[in-house]
Amino acid sequence: MWKWLRRKQQTADLAKKSGQQEQLELIEEINTAKREWENAQRFFEYAVDGDQIDYAIFAIASAEKRYSMLIRKAKRMPVQWSLLKGGAVQ
Repeated sequence: MWKWLRRKQQTADLAKKSGQQEQLELIEEINTAKREWENAQRFFEYAVDGDQIDYAIFAIASAEKRYSMLIRKAKRMPVQWSLLKGGAVQ
């Protein structure tokens, strides 16, 4: 019986670690998506011909959609993000 209980505890610990790892990876992915969105906007500012402008508009729309998708995913996760980043909950 104790072996079963230990295995159950180890499984719960592993699930908790993988959940935290998933949250950290999501934060990193959100930061990357935000940088890509900013870079696409910067590219648009320096676009000179029609093809570059079209590409820049597509890149901005794509990056913005990805960023907002990741933010929605983060909001659906049952976690207090301020605690994960070392902040204080008010």
